[in-house]
Amino acid sequence: MESTDTVLRAITDDGAFRVIVARTTDTVQHVLNAQGAQGVTGRHLGDLVTGSVLFRETMAPNLRVQGILKGSGGSGSLVADSHPSGKTRGLVQLSEGATEIDVGEGAIMQMMRTLPDGKINQGFVQVPAPGGISRALMEYMQTSEQVVSMLAMGTILDGNKVTAAGGYLVQLLPEVGRGPLMVMTERLHDFENIDAQLKDPGFTPSALLEELLYGMPFTKLEESQVGFECWCNELRVVSAISTLPKHDIEHLLSSGEVLEIACEYCKREFRIPPARLRGLLDQS
Repeated sequence: MESTDTVLRAITDDGAFRVIVARTTDTVQHVLNAQGAQGVTGRHLGDLVTGSVLFRETMAPNLRVQGILKGSGGSGSLVADSHPSGKTRGLVQLSEGATEIDVGEGAIMQMMRTLPDGKINQGFVQVPAPGGISRALMEYMQTSEQVVSMLAMGTILDGNKVTAAGGYLVQLLPEVGRGPLMVMTERLHDFENIDAQLKDPGFTPSALLEELLYGMPFTKLEESQVGFECWCNELRVVSAISTLPKHDIEHLLSSGEVLEIACEYCKREFRIPPARLRGLLDQS
């Protein structure tokens, strides 16, 4: 999908802070469209998508990262999937009878990284009161990763249209001194909610970065694109089916009809002919 979204990385010249700023408006719009998400759940999913991009860029830029929010009260879950290539997708799974995901106290934030050898590194925390994706991710960074960070994400909706989405993450580095820390802590009180910055027609990652680090010499490191794109394909679908028990594959074959499967993330449909399924049985 065409996107003008970017992630900008910078570091203060005194080595005190690393800053990641993202514009994710187009990405979030495509994710919400694919999932049919809107309202409160749409805003939460948008924030989780942005937060997962920021987390990956900060902690695991070369790894695939999944952010998973398990709603309190069994309301369902949200998933954001951020690939090192910039490809990004998301998923809403509402429980039966639920109309929105509850991201209040009792919800669980889980972050997963897929390592080069295929193993999964993961951790989770309870979402602190009063809830929200930004507070949940900040709690995760400090508790599970033991990295002191300040961050905020925002998703601005006008009906079903995402008018703006983005966020920032400021990471404290070991070189931080008491003076700069006090200045940054005081300044970021004004950025606990960035809806006003996102609504500004001139919002860009660079503009927000300038505001965050006003008066602090810094160096921009790199800017890269992000956008909605799913990496599903027929081979992955067939590979997933091949992991099923033999009797389950035989059950899929029993109707003799083409198996139709839709990707949960992008809703793309795949048609797997019976001959392909029989091939899986022959290989087992």
